This record gives sequence, C-alpha cells and structure tokens, in this order.
Amino acid sequence: MSPDHIVEIGGRQLKLTNLDKVFYPATGFTKGQVIDYYARIAPVLVPHLAGKPLTLKRYPNGVNEPPFFEKNATKHRPDWVKTAPIWSEGNQRDVNYILANDLATLVWVANLASIELHPSLSLATDIECPRSLVFDLDPGPPANIVQCCQIAVWLRAIFDHFKLQSFPKTSGSKGMQVYVPLNTKTSYDETKPFAHALARLLEDQHRELIVSDMKKAIRTNKIFVDWSQNDEHKTTVSVYSLRARERPTVSTPIT
Repeated sequence: MSPDHIVEIGGRQLKLTNLDKVFYPATGFTKGQVIDYYARIAPVLVPHLAGKPLTLKRYPNGVNEPPFFEKNATKHRPDWVKTAPIWSEGNQRDVNYILANDLATLVWVANLASIELHPSLSLATDIECPRSLVFDLDPGPPANIVQCCQIAVWLRAIFDHFKLQSFPKTSGSKGMQVYVPLNTKTSYDETKPFAHALARLLEDQHRELIVSDMKKAIRTNKIFVDWSQNDEHKTTVSVYSLRARERPTVSTPIT
C-alpha cells in the first residue's frame, strides 16, 4: 500500500490512506482513483448533497467484499465535518448524519471507502418535508434500461400535465430514476400515496410492461416502478455517485 498522504483542501487538512488499494479488481480501479473521481466531480455533486442527511455505503475491502451502511457519523472525524442530529424511532435516539456540504467533507467521506452516497430526499433542517418526488425504475430481465426510458417519457408527459419538471438519471446499475423537484411545502404522507397512485395508473395503462407491486416473482421482463422510496426513512443513490458494480459506473443525468 502507498503511504498516507496529508492534503489541504480549503484550508482544512486531512489524511488520505491506502490510496493504492484496489477497490474494483476487474479493472484495477483503486481507492485513490475513487477519491480523485469525487474530488473532480464535486462542483456538480456537492449541490445535490448539501444540507441533506447522508447515508454512506462503505466498501473497505472493495466491491467484491461485503459492504456496510453507515448513518451515524463516526466519532473519529475532523471537527469541521458538519453533522445533523435526526431522531430515529427505531433506535430511540438521535442519529448524527454527515452533511457533505463542501469539497473537503466529500473527500473525507470518500477516504472512508464510501463508494456509494445515498442522501435523504429532505434537508436536515426540515426532515419531514421531501424536496423531490422520486420513481426508481427497476427492470426485471430480460427487460432493460431501454424500456425504463420509455416509462420515463410517460412519466414526463404526466408531470408536464401538472406543469412540473422531471429529471431522469441512470441508476449506474440496471435501471434509472426519475426525480421531480418539489419547491413547495409538502410531506411524505402526501408524496408517497401520490407516487403509488401514479405507479398504479401506469401499470393499468401498460400491463404488458409495468408492475407496481414489489413481489420479485412478477417482475420477469417487466419494469417495477418503485414508488416506495418516497419515505422519510429511505434513500436513493445520489446523482454522480459511483456504484459498486464489477466495473466502476456512475449514476448519470440524462438529457
């Protein structure tokens, strides 16, 4: 392994470790390259993360070994890493989520082997108010992203009717997601049933292609329109996040 490196970002010092460690064995893509990617993409990624509680999906031994999710920020963190206490009903305590508000924090997060970044749909300052509506389009083989694109077009037509904009991105894996910004006060109690109703509507109109039920047994050669991500307790992989596939892929905006 390479020696540790001390870097300064925005006047903040941090130590980068094990930069030569291979995270993607199929391609030889290293931890150092993961950090380099996040540093380079930060100008367009950070605005999508800033202010939102962030869940890390960490792969300390690379993508071929088991990962773990981390919601509660490690105690061994620089004092300049901002966190937000969010009450957890399941744990009956506050969970201190990281807020990746700047480049230095993003690089620090990447150095924790956080290959995937999963932000909340809400800002930490108003956790019960979603800032977006999201649909996760998940293809059941042999269906693929081409069919997902068709569904994204149908969703766009629906939202055009409501004078709402929608923005698709690849998942970086098999499917894609469609986001609808919500620049008004609302709640998950409103957005989740609305998303479910739209998924059922699409299923009724295109039963040969779409399912809105989570049962995997009925998804063969169909697209599951996952509406359930519209939940205070769930997250969706961020735009521009790397994915832990055999080869390094990215959740990429589509225009």
